[in-house]
Amino acid sequence: MKKYTKTIPFVKSKFIGVLFLLAFLFYGIGRSLFESESDVYKYFGALLIAINSGIVLLIGFLLRKTIIKFNLLIGNIYFLTRLIEALALSSILLNLIPVLNFPLDLGYFIAMLFLGIGSIPMCYICYKQNLLPKWIAWWGIVGYTLMAFGFIMELFAKEWSMYLLTIAGLWELIFAIWLIIRKK
Repeated sequence: MKKYTKTIPFVKSKFIGVLFLLAFLFYGIGRSLFESESDVYKYFGALLIAINSGIVLLIGFLLRKTIIKFNLLIGNIYFLTRLIEALALSSILLNLIPVLNFPLDLGYFIAMLFLGIGSIPMCYICYKQNLLPKWIAWWGIVGYTLMAFGFIMELFAKEWSMYLLTIAGLWELIFAIWLIIRKK
């Protein structure tokens, strides 16, 4: 069994790692502010959510550059699911239009479902091509599988996602840190 290789680095790995961390902050803070009664906070939260969607799309674009070196279909699927995630996360902004009342969590549930579905094959390619240490790649495969299942259950009104989201969320933090600190 081969150990992971350092010869084929992720394109702009440190930048991607920082983007993963910023996405957590921008969406988390933005969502909290968006649900505020204050219009100033609501609009600032909307701005942070919109920036987060741009970050999500950029992550998909940049990781696709590495993934397509090994599998074009999986690279394109990953980018497409990140695009869907970005659009679904932004759907909450429709509530800025006074006549609309879009469910606040529906876009988030759909975004996380597609993130999970698209990230499973990405982690598999990282495992098969030794782009990550095996334990990180397997953690991603398991974490995203559980996360996708949790959000499928949410769409059927079963509140399971928060129990199953943690593993993938921690994986994203570890992956981001690994991308930032790894040597080329």
